[in-house]
Amino acid sequence: MAQSKRKFYKTTITTVVLSEEPFQYEHLGDVQEQIYTGDCSGTFTDTSEVLSAKEIVKALKKQGSDPEFFQLDKDGNELY
Repeated sequence: MAQSKRKFYKTTITTVVLSEEPFQYEHLGDVQEQIYTGDCSGTFTDTSEVLSAKEIVKALKKQGSDPEFFQLDKDGNELY
């Protein structure tokens, strides 16, 4: 099998919330709602980077996901 030549992307979204009470949420939709219509102030920033097949395999494993998500083996080779 050949090492994948596809590009993969990693986007990191950072949210800063300012509030008068400890901020609690159950899902990301709650964060957005509290910033835009609730009692919190907040900002979103993002960064993006291109990852190789080997780097995306490592990132997937770190998240507890499997390289097969992108049809790759554990070394970044194409499965199909």
